Amino acid sequence: MDLRLVWGLLGLAVLPALSSAAGKCERLVVTGSPDAPPYLWQDPQNPKHLIGASADLLQQVAGEMGIKVELLYAGKRSQALDEVRSGRMDMLADAPLTTSELETLDYIHPPLLENDYLVWTRKDSALVYNQALDLHGHPGALSERSRMTQAFGTFAEQQLTLVRTPNLTQAFQKLLLGEVEFVLAGRYSGMAAAQALSMANDLIPRPQPVDKPGLFLAVSHNSACNDPWLRGQLAKKMTELPASGLTEAVLQRNIERWKAQQQQPQQLPVSTPKQ
Repeated sequence: MDLRLVWGLLGLAVLPALSSAAGKCERLVVTGSPDAPPYLWQDPQNPKHLIGASADLLQQVAGEMGIKVELLYAGKRSQALDEVRSGRMDMLADAPLTTSELETLDYIHPPLLENDYLVWTRKDSALVYNQALDLHGHPGALSERSRMTQAFGTFAEQQLTLVRTPNLTQAFQKLLLGEVEFVLAGRYSGMAAAQALSMANDLIPRPQPVDKPGLFLAVSHNSACNDPWLRGQLAKKMTELPASGLTEAVLQRNIERWKAQQQQPQQLPVSTPKQ
């Protein structure tokens, strides 16, 4: 038989296997913030891994796609970003949308979660708040690790008087001491911090969000798994997720999980939320 015919037939036999393998990444190595409960934090039982609502939701959707996900600790936020930019890790599970990172990351729309930032005040506060402009002229505080939208950041810089603190704990302490009138903090990270600091009876979040930054899945341009199939399937899952009712349940479960861990002897220091 003509050798060219043999190789041609072999090629046809291999094609289906190749086409099914194309666009099928079997394992994703993912990282993110190590100190942002209830979304992501370092697992006290296994410090090499990250746990939290973002981890649980990603594991759920990736499992439905037939992909295994490993959520690994890569150091502080900036180190995690470097690991993903380089392609040593495939994805960030909680990336804020910033134009500067579009050169290195593909953001999956819509976001995995939305982090509602609320105005937190003392319970006896007389501050009238219905919209962000109502905060003009009132001193406030914000953790320097907060990740707001770029639009709100510009507004805050021009219109608001905000003291930036190293973390949310110090911002809430300033609020209780009367040094500021309000703190801008995430709905769930603020709730977790207030409970951990035994401030839940002294502070109150106003219901109207001042900002709603998304926490996006972001795939590295240098990841071997970054292909149209993966991005398309993830986007489809992100679109379906809000209607599933899963998100709220997962968030509440992880708030309780984190609270329970704070009441146990720690194997490593778990700080209060930084957002």
